[in-house]
Amino acid sequence: MTKLARPLLLLPLLLPLGAVAGGRDLATQDPDMIATESMIEGTLLALGQLDTRLTVPVVVGNKGPYNFIIDTGAERTVVSRELAGSLRLNAGNPIQLTSMTGVSMVNTVVVPDLSIKSIGQLHTVIAPSLGARDLGAVGLLGIDTLSKHQVSIDFDAGTMTVRPSEKRDRTRAPRRDEIVITAKSLFGQLIVTDAYYAGTRIQVVLDTGSQVTMGNSALRKRVGRGRMKKAFPIQLTSVTGERAIADYTEVPDIRVGRLAFGTMPVAFADVAPFERFGLTNRPALLLGMDALRSFARVDIDFPNRQVRFTMPKNVRRERTTGSLIPGVEGSSPGRGY
Repeated sequence: MTKLARPLLLLPLLLPLGAVAGGRDLATQDPDMIATESMIEGTLLALGQLDTRLTVPVVVGNKGPYNFIIDTGAERTVVSRELAGSLRLNAGNPIQLTSMTGVSMVNTVVVPDLSIKSIGQLHTVIAPSLGARDLGAVGLLGIDTLSKHQVSIDFDAGTMTVRPSEKRDRTRAPRRDEIVITAKSLFGQLIVTDAYYAGTRIQVVLDTGSQVTMGNSALRKRVGRGRMKKAFPIQLTSVTGERAIADYTEVPDIRVGRLAFGTMPVAFADVAPFERFGLTNRPALLLGMDALRSFARVDIDFPNRQVRFTMPKNVRRERTTGSLIPGVEGSSPGRGY
C-alpha cells in the first residue's frame, strides 16, 4: 500500500445552488468544450463567462485548449474525469483531499506537458481527478501551477493576465487608488493578516475559485446577531460532489488593509479548510470572487507574497460584488484609503 503524503487541500468551487427555497442552478461547462486557437495567442486572457469565477485556456500536450478555472485557493491542479478519459491519461496514486465538506480519498492522473500560453512553460503534474459537473469546468489550475507567477485580474476591463513574478521594487510607492498588502504564505496560499472586523484582527485567505466568501463560527460569534442582517440558508456543493448548508448574510465593518467595506456578504459554516489552516478558533474569512469583484483590479503575486488592490475610479458609488444569491445586493467598499 502506497504511503500517503499530507492531505491535499482544495478550497475551490463551493457552488451555491441557491437558497433552499427557490434557488437556481448554475450552468456547468460541457467537458468537450474547448477554446478557439486565437484565445491563447497573447498573454492577455479573456475572463471566462462560465460563472463568476475565472477560466483560461490550457493545453495538455498537443490537445486543447481547454478552459480551466484559476483557483488561488487550491494547492494542486485538478482535471475532470471526463477530460482525463478523453485524453487517456495514466492513473496515479490515490491521495487524501480536503474539500469544503471534509477529507476524502480521490484518484489522481498524470497530466503530461500542461501549459498556459502566457506562462510559456511545460510541466507534468499529478492531478486529482474529479467529476466535471462538481468542478464546474473541465479542470482548474492550482498553486502548483501558479506559485512562481503573478495573477492579475482586471474586473473593469474583464481581462486577466498570468505572468512570471518579478523582484519586488521596494522603492515604488502605491498610487492613491491602490492598496498594497504583504501576506503570509501557508501551504502555498496567501493569507492576509492586515484585516479587521470592528478592531478585531481576522485572517483572510484569498480564494478565486470560490464564488462566495466563507466565514467561520469564531467570526460569527465576534460579530454577534445584532450586527448582521437576518441569515438564510443556502445549499453548497463541494468539488467532490458532497453538499453542505451555510447561513448567508451581510457583515458590516470589515476592513482589509486600508479599505473599509460598508457591508460584505458572507456564508457562515465551519468548513474543513478553516481547520486545515489552523483557523478554527480565530476569526477568519475565505475571500471569494463576490468580494474580490468589489475592486477594479486585483494583483496576486505569489513569490513576493504581495496583493495589490486597485479601487474603482469612483469609490463613492456603491459597487456590488455580483453575488449569485437572490435578494443579496453584495458588498460596498467605503472610502478606506
